[in-house]
Amino acid sequence: MINEHDFRDRATETLEDLEERLLPISEERDFEVESGGGMLTLIFEEPSHAKFIISPNAPVRQIWVSALSTSYKFDWDESAGSFVLDKTREPFRSVMAALITKQLGADVSL
Repeated sequence: MINEHDFRDRATETLEDLEERLLPISEERDFEVESGGGMLTLIFEEPSHAKFIISPNAPVRQIWVSALSTSYKFDWDESAGSFVLDKTREPFRSVMAALITKQLGADVSL
């Protein structure tokens, strides 16, 4: 298991990267990206109201995502050099793109 210091660094880098990628998309697709307290919150008004919460969980060394009435847990995968979904091993960015695409009803690439 990754140590806590490395986890925090990688989680911070991952969330900052996601935020940078989302900001131009959020302006184009009209949703909000808020960061604070080490986490990201995505707030959608259209086509339906929804909130996605993305936060690191240091004790278990995972990034947790709450979106579309489901919880997603991402582990660090050293060989992939990224966080991956614990059950399917899908990359974090791919899963986030799919969730945002489903919410907006329009293709989103991250």
